[in-house]
Amino acid sequence: MDLFQRTPIAQPLAARLRAANLDEYVGQEHLLARGKPLREALEQGALHSMIFWGPPGVGKTTLARLLAKVSDAHFETISAVLSGVKEIRQAVEIAQQHAAQYGKRTILFVDEVHRFNKSQQDAFLPYVEDGTLIFIGATTENPSFELNNALLSRARVYVLKSLDEAALRKLVKRALSEEKGLGARHLALPEESFQILLAAADGDGRRLLNLLENASDLVEDGESIAAETLQNLLGDSHRRFDKGGEAFYDQISALHKSVRGSSPDGALYWFARMLDGGCDPLYIARRVVRMASEEVGNADPRALTLCLNAWDVQERLGSPEGELAVAQAIVYLACAPKSNAVYMGFKAAMSEAGEHGSLEVPLHLRNAPTKLMKQLGYGEEYRYAHDEPDAFAAGEDYFPESLEPRRYYQPVPRGLELKIRDKLKHLAELDRNSPRRRRR
Repeated sequence: MDLFQRTPIAQPLAARLRAANLDEYVGQEHLLARGKPLREALEQGALHSMIFWGPPGVGKTTLARLLAKVSDAHFETISAVLSGVKEIRQAVEIAQQHAAQYGKRTILFVDEVHRFNKSQQDAFLPYVEDGTLIFIGATTENPSFELNNALLSRARVYVLKSLDEAALRKLVKRALSEEKGLGARHLALPEESFQILLAAADGDGRRLLNLLENASDLVEDGESIAAETLQNLLGDSHRRFDKGGEAFYDQISALHKSVRGSSPDGALYWFARMLDGGCDPLYIARRVVRMASEEVGNADPRALTLCLNAWDVQERLGSPEGELAVAQAIVYLACAPKSNAVYMGFKAAMSEAGEHGSLEVPLHLRNAPTKLMKQLGYGEEYRYAHDEPDAFAAGEDYFPESLEPRRYYQPVPRGLELKIRDKLKHLAELDRNSPRRRRR
């Protein structure tokens, strides 16, 4: 045997089962079913630049390859992780050569396109504009945040979804029956084992096939892949979460909105989902403190204290003991009376502070610790509230002279804020009737 002869490297199962035509492609029926826009474009040969946005393992790369095959276009691919402007220029040159020599269009598939910076994304624009390239980008991140508006305006965004149970069953069936898969080994996968595999895959077809291939290495030909085999292989695997990614913000948003909507069960579910995905419980504890002020506020001031205590418990005990305290705080917030009055009032005050600039503090509200300040009128005519009836200086004005008094804080008729609302209404009446009212 030649010492320098290379042994061919076996392709992973997922690569061997990559769909060779649209009939083999699984999932994304909302895009590829008869009459759907992408299917129509394919059948009519009306290719256009596009962005595939979806989670890992749902067929973005495979679909791009099939588009090239169906439309008889040359296919070039680069990865934004490993490439730069140099690779983009090389791909453009290849596209120009194929157009000149063979009259073929070129599809340039850019994997993880969100990894390119603004200038790198701009490098595609002239060639997409003049038709040199049909650009297809794949991303797991929200294109609205990660891609330039100029690139987005020249490409149509297609949302790819996680593979459902039916699609994953088709993949398993193909893997166990076809010769290019595991068909020659005559393996069986009982329903119990499939359900374990289904849960672990979490909608990711590539992950499903990788796990199936790894499990098949642990059994003999003709045997069944037992549930115990899969459980030992999987260990403590986590669901898709991707801290900092789209799933991360979607799930914290769902938790927050469940609290706001007074759904303790929904809030607990999303809390559990985030923990199951590997999220740091301290991050959630910090966000829960924010929710206490934003969603409950003075309708139940105890909520903020309870959430701070839960954060402290999480820091002191760690996981999993501390997570119960955070769960308690989440349930309390969901069940508490809701008020965003402080949140909205604070936003309004911040807006006006920025809008009106550096208005002077009225003299009567200034402190006068020195003789000169007193001579200049600092603190003059200030009324000490504790010396007034009911400790309230009726008619007093606490705004800059050029700014009419405002009402930023509008308590809601729920919880403790119902009493606060009644009190402020009473004080406003005293202000209106006060003979010492500053502004008329």
